[in-house]
Amino acid sequence: MDRKHPIYTEKTDCRDCYKCVRECPVKAIKIEDSRATVIADRCIACGICVHTCPAGAKKVRNDLPRAKSLLARNPNVIASLAPSFVSEWPELDPRALAGAIRQLGFHAVSETALGAEAVTHSLSESLRYARPGLHISTACPVVVDQIRKYHPEFTANLTPMLSPMQTHAQLLKQHYGDDIAIVFIGPCIAKKCECDELPGYTDIALTFRDLSQWLEDEQINPAQATPSDFEPKDAAHGALYPMVGGMNRTLNDYGLPHLELISVSGFEALSQTLENLDPATLTEPVFLEALACPGGCIGGPQTNGRKPILKGELAIRKQMRTRTPASHPATAVSHTFSPMPKKHLPHTEEQLRSALQRVGKEKAEDELNCGGCGYETCRNFAEALLIGNAEPDMCLSHLRKLVQKKANALLRCMPSGVVIVDEALRVIECNENFARTAGPDTLLGYVAKPGLAGADLRKILSFAKLFEHVNQTGNEYRCEALRDGDRLLNVTIFPIESGKTVGGIILDVTQTEIRREMIAQKAREVIEKNMITVQDIACKLGEHMADTEILLRSIAENYADTSAEKIK
Repeated sequence: MDRKHPIYTEKTDCRDCYKCVRECPVKAIKIEDSRATVIADRCIACGICVHTCPAGAKKVRNDLPRAKSLLARNPNVIASLAPSFVSEWPELDPRALAGAIRQLGFHAVSETALGAEAVTHSLSESLRYARPGLHISTACPVVVDQIRKYHPEFTANLTPMLSPMQTHAQLLKQHYGDDIAIVFIGPCIAKKCECDELPGYTDIALTFRDLSQWLEDEQINPAQATPSDFEPKDAAHGALYPMVGGMNRTLNDYGLPHLELISVSGFEALSQTLENLDPATLTEPVFLEALACPGGCIGGPQTNGRKPILKGELAIRKQMRTRTPASHPATAVSHTFSPMPKKHLPHTEEQLRSALQRVGKEKAEDELNCGGCGYETCRNFAEALLIGNAEPDMCLSHLRKLVQKKANALLRCMPSGVVIVDEALRVIECNENFARTAGPDTLLGYVAKPGLAGADLRKILSFAKLFEHVNQTGNEYRCEALRDGDRLLNVTIFPIESGKTVGGIILDVTQTEIRREMIAQKAREVIEKNMITVQDIACKLGEHMADTEILLRSIAENYADTSAEKIK
């Protein structure tokens, strides 16, 4: 069954800040639609992007439900506890932690350090008669993937055996039988990848954070748990593996005077150690103990909080003093690693120049190498563009130029005068129409210095105090006909950044207002004439009505008198 990669992006939470691109040591991040996506086959699961993502969009795959389901189905599930648990819970009795894990339903709890001791024993045997050359430890899955994918030429130098986790799983199956299931618990995200890639050993890998969450969900307090022994026995010097140089200290116990033991931790340290190195030039056998996390597994990406490395190492040293070295360590599991190169074929200069031109970098001096996109150089960014891992909008200088061009185009095309000033009423930007509205002297200044950056608005506009008022109050000011000498101006002044930046839009409406006034005057004249006409008509109608009424009344009276005489 296909499972989600152990590290993924919750795209709805991604804020396109590119910090994960900037921090990822192998640039296993692809930007699509301004959202960061983890490239699974390029990722080495170091976890750096998880704890550097400011929005918390980088997530670690939650395998707790699978672990709980496994325990419900199989009564024989063994917990393989990474040796760095001592630094994770330094004040807790190890047997109490084992008892708390047993309460979750595990059949037994065993120390992964037993697998580490088997690895050390097998290494000592293979290195005892080793020829001059380089031998790189395979205890850290991040280092193994870093070499296989990004330094494939050193894959043959990886020691041919599985990690302590997988070796321990094999030992547990030899002890308990093949019907058991094994859940690893440690500080590492990459162990999830190791489980996915090599089935048949460890079934599920959980982190210390997963364990803490599980105990909290079940309301189990490890400090109050019934102590339980580690099975099948306690580990000894294998418990040193989480520390930088710890693996080499275990090899020292086997007396290998001809072997040079070197320790490195961190991606940069490993890359610098291998840079320009030809193992064939080494005159003695060299064993390189390499751990991806600075400070070793004590500083793993899924520990509960960033604890001091020194305190973690002291806790492990203290615990070691109570352990008795194993007399008959087991044998590690042999395994041959194959390279998985992820480097793309080099692009031609023409292709790179074409990609650079997409982000407005026409000349060499345009290549700022500012790192804002997340890549160290503009050419690295161009390569990412060519393989589809980046988008042009990631280039901040290019984006700024685009925004500036669009803003300038809008300013030029606007019929109104536009000006932006700072809190000191110094011009930040303006367009030509503003300079023209402000007067011929200002227009001459604009021709000499487009934008008038730094000019004092108080020397340009008589009503500059309105800008100051808007800046202080944060309230917009509007006036459709502000009188400025013999002109009328339509003025809108608005805050852009409260207390810092103010914008103004100014339009000379003098002619418009004059035409409006003329139209209004004409309208008033027409209305007045109409009123006179109406009054005249009304007057004449009134006279006619009066004459008609007198006439009709006279006729009516005469008619009435004539009728009366007839009746007599």
